[in-house]
Amino acid sequence: MRLLVLSALIGLVGTVQAQDVPTAFKTGFVESGSILRNSITNLHVQGDSLWIGPFLNVTPNEGGTWLVAEADSLRGSRNRIFSIDIEGDVIWAGLGFTSTTDGNSVAAAGGFLVSTDGGQTFNYRFPQLDAPGETQIEYGINTLNALDVIVPEQSPPYDIDYDPVTGTVWVAGWASGIRKSSDGGLSWERVVLPTDNLDAVSPDQQYDFTVEPQRGGMGWLNHMGFAILVDELGTIWAGTPDGINRSTDGGQAWRKFKFDGTPNGLTGSWVIAVEEEPVEGRNPIWMATWNAGEAGENGRFGVTVTRDGGQTFDQVLIGVRAYDFAFDADGTVYVAAEQGLYISRDDGRSWTSVTNFNSPTSERVLPSRVEVFSVAVTDEAVWAGTSDGLVRSTNGGRTWRAFRVEVPLSPDEPSDAIPETETFAYPNPFSPAANGFTRLRYELERSSSVRIRVFDFGMNLVRTLPSETRAEGVHETLWDGTSDQGTRLPNATYFYQISTDAGTSWGKILLIE
Repeated sequence: MRLLVLSALIGLVGTVQAQDVPTAFKTGFVESGSILRNSITNLHVQGDSLWIGPFLNVTPNEGGTWLVAEADSLRGSRNRIFSIDIEGDVIWAGLGFTSTTDGNSVAAAGGFLVSTDGGQTFNYRFPQLDAPGETQIEYGINTLNALDVIVPEQSPPYDIDYDPVTGTVWVAGWASGIRKSSDGGLSWERVVLPTDNLDAVSPDQQYDFTVEPQRGGMGWLNHMGFAILVDELGTIWAGTPDGINRSTDGGQAWRKFKFDGTPNGLTGSWVIAVEEEPVEGRNPIWMATWNAGEAGENGRFGVTVTRDGGQTFDQVLIGVRAYDFAFDADGTVYVAAEQGLYISRDDGRSWTSVTNFNSPTSERVLPSRVEVFSVAVTDEAVWAGTSDGLVRSTNGGRTWRAFRVEVPLSPDEPSDAIPETETFAYPNPFSPAANGFTRLRYELERSSSVRIRVFDFGMNLVRTLPSETRAEGVHETLWDGTSDQGTRLPNATYFYQISTDAGTSWGKILLIE
């Protein structure tokens, strides 16, 4: 049902009519009315615009207008955005999807969308996979055996970085490892990294190992790609489950750094994100470094930063499971994490955390604690992508405004997925433990008093929500699945009644745990 609603929402988008939308977005984009999914895993800022995964949403005016790119390989398909990088008018978006194999769900490669005109048109590129039988790699003086990675499963493009200086695009594709393309994605070259038992490789040295990701008892963790960055000096940083790999010669020779148990090394060897902080002098490189438990190490979750190109490392936010980084022009560092959003205004020496993104003046409410998957900074605001919506702060993280999927009560073209209705509840089915609350959505044609009551299947009154007077427009009221006595109600079907000056509406909620 959720996928049907999402598909229908994408189908409701219309032509761009907003007067304050820049000319560059008048072609190739349609209005979406809101973001198109509440779990926001990717944010990227280019100029004044904020781009949002997983469906190439973009706002060119700080949330005043929401657009979506007309990309056929994304809209109406099973694909979603796994990674995105934008440099000027060049856009690279890594696509992936969830594949079910033997009853198990795995992430899979879906190819790439490439635009050279700021998103007005896109071209599709195939996934970064091998042809069957491509089992050898020429690496300097070596001819190395390699596993040919030929299926999309377990090779999604988790990270992507386009280098405008060389025109090369780099991809971290999990089982397909680190790969690069110098011809716009028409062909891909496998990048040779050190094996787990080597600290470095160089093409002028002789080796006898197989290039292959770890699977079962075979292969190497360091041949699995999770993060990639080309920094301001052209140094390439590749994050894997076995450490951070650094190349200063365009990706030929590599040196690997991993968890070594000291306070001057990585907190853990699994590097899932790498970003550079633009400052005067050498840009610091910030890394989300996780405990690589599958490698048998005793590392810790946290953040590792190098301010001298990998000569030394500092550890911060020990115990925090970090996902993403963003930086303000004034030197503020933002870290998106499982536990919330962390903010440092003194180069990481001290941190404050944000776990509640709700505003007392807004009905768009998020649960008291949400995961923050992504973070980005525009000229006017800091944005955080959470597991339950997108939030924006224009005062450095002190107060927030939430943006969520706006499913219309009265769509212009009703359908089975989005019918015309007086009220609905979401999420529905609803789990108090997983969701915190369900939102009861309704619309008033004029200011009115509102009373909401909840009944069990036998039509016994179990909860009366506080009565209030609300203005004309769309509103949401929260119910946490408890009775008037504050006790958790059992799993069952419940009915709610919304009484206003204009009449009464009914809706149904399935409560499950």
